[in-house]
Amino acid sequence: MDFEHKITILGSTGSIGTQTLDIARVYKGIKVCAMSAYGNIELLERQTREFLPDIVCVVDEEKAKQFKINISDLDVKVVSGKEGLNEVASYEKSQTVVTAVVGISGLLPTICAIKAKKNIALANKETLVTGGHIVTKLAKEYGVKILPVDSEHSAIFQSLQGNPKKIKKILLTASGGPFFGKKREELTKITPMDALKHPNWNMGAKVTIDSSTLVNKGLEVIEAKWLFDVDVSQIEVLIHRQSVLHSAVMYEDNGVIAQLGAPDMRLPIQYALTYPDRLPMTGNELDLFEYSKLTFDKPDTDTFFALELAKKAGREDGILPTVFNSSDEAAVKLFLDGKISYLEITDIILEAMENVKNIQNPTLEDILLTDKEVKERILLRG
Repeated sequence: MDFEHKITILGSTGSIGTQTLDIARVYKGIKVCAMSAYGNIELLERQTREFLPDIVCVVDEEKAKQFKINISDLDVKVVSGKEGLNEVASYEKSQTVVTAVVGISGLLPTICAIKAKKNIALANKETLVTGGHIVTKLAKEYGVKILPVDSEHSAIFQSLQGNPKKIKKILLTASGGPFFGKKREELTKITPMDALKHPNWNMGAKVTIDSSTLVNKGLEVIEAKWLFDVDVSQIEVLIHRQSVLHSAVMYEDNGVIAQLGAPDMRLPIQYALTYPDRLPMTGNELDLFEYSKLTFDKPDTDTFFALELAKKAGREDGILPTVFNSSDEAAVKLFLDGKISYLEITDIILEAMENVKNIQNPTLEDILLTDKEVKERILLRG
């Protein structure tokens, strides 16, 4: 099948970025026109020499100088900083921007990409968590698609094909992370190394920690609210340890349609890039005979109460989702740096949400200022 598509990858050296490049290796019609990384210039150089993009951004400005020297033999434009990231995001030749950067740093370049009329393959959930009301409005205004890359949201998107307006309930699955079944008193001595051992998925450190606390699932609840135009009350989280059923939709007639597959991020990435077509893929075929049963449990929100905090933020909306996200980003950094305990991550989120005055319909400036203030306040305690 002939397939041609020009893409930009924001965060090419991360988990989603490298797997996107795996797909581009298979389908030569996928041309990587532009890419960015924060500071892993060794891997970025290898990627640049292989895919020969027109423009590359290294966000770390000092490392960008060295990177420019390292690839001086190539005809590749090198830019840096936030301005460079926005330039890459809006690169004129690209049709789709894969947003795979971590955290709220994905919000501004996504907005730039939308205003440049690029479709968004969204792997950065914080974009909709913090700025959903802005981003979804802009996407409609500029006529661009937001195609989910998260395995759960891709599964919902796939399950909605043909009946997008008949949702009764979204069934959003979660693996439960490495500490499923444990109570709060059993988590007092958890180390970063313990929390980084995810049972099913190979992800970056921040997402893996968030998966263990159920913060990640909370972010996904808010993201699903914006992606699929539903109330938080219509989203039910199920712990599904096998990570085979990636999520499902219950329709008004109580019929449930689900998407199943091996725990492999290449499938949702590829579907976002090739939609509405489905192209062949090798090496990730699901063999249901390998599974004696598929189980579903209710989340333990007494122990992992971050999920309830996220639902509260999603219901009350305004600036609260930004506070939820920003306090988590700061707390996870402190935990990974050995400055706070594992249980303090969620405690810090709760404290931040209790001590902020909510702002309804926040502007982009409100969001960015709140993010900065919340993080500075929390990181000071480190």
